[in-house]
Amino acid sequence: MSSAEAPTRAGARWLPRASIVGAFVRRDYRIVRSYSRLWIFEIFVGSLTLVTYYFISKTFGAVPVANLQGAPSYFAFAAVGVAITTVITVATASLAFQVREEQLTGTLEALTAQPVAASELALGLAGYHFLFGVARSVLYLALAGLVLGADFSQASLVGVLVCLLGTGIALTGIGVALGALVIVFKRVEALGAILTFGLGLLGGAFFPIQVLPAALETVARAVPTRLAFDSVRAALFRGEGWGGSALGLYVFALLALPAALWLFGAALRVARRRGSLGQY
Repeated sequence: MSSAEAPTRAGARWLPRASIVGAFVRRDYRIVRSYSRLWIFEIFVGSLTLVTYYFISKTFGAVPVANLQGAPSYFAFAAVGVAITTVITVATASLAFQVREEQLTGTLEALTAQPVAASELALGLAGYHFLFGVARSVLYLALAGLVLGADFSQASLVGVLVCLLGTGIALTGIGVALGALVIVFKRVEALGAILTFGLGLLGGAFFPIQVLPAALETVARAVPTRLAFDSVRAALFRGEGWGGSALGLYVFALLALPAALWLFGAALRVARRRGSLGQY
């Protein structure tokens, strides 16, 4: 097989190879490790956001908890919002950011010339950021519970992990689709920021969706991030009742991720035909 044929045949492969995805994850980890202050700063900023909501909850004192999805306090409710928003951000925006970085450094064209499937490239570029985002969310929840006094005494740890992973996998489909747009249109940072903000806002990150206007509440009940917040809060605050929302997340992932991977592959084919893979 000639080198020119390799990318084409690799691109036709549907199931990604774990070894290839893992190689991308290890590469990105080594790159980030060489800039250790960066990930320390990211963790610090997230922790600072958590502390901010802690003091907001103290400022306004006791609030009615009837609509807080079982949360014993507003701070506990918002702490989940901070943690899940972290996962939403990395799942939806990290791949687009990584593809843009590869374009700007001139390595995207070289990567696509290798015998690597489009699905392997997409999942590999997103892999490290996905794992780091889930780890950060767990760290923020631990900080909220162990240091800032959020009550997670009824939590199902298995349920929390299942729901966090389901959130990341489900929303990675959106991130892969954004990555496809970057390949074709280059600059979509504003769209990614708006999408991340909207998914958090409508999903119920920092206030119950019941306070939204009726039209927006209807939309909020349809976005996948609502399932993420509902499932994690049920697992943390009640230890039960999270299964239905978690199942919804995995069903969404089963539908969205294959479609997004196909779109990513189609974007690569379009860019190859245009000769624009090396452009930025």
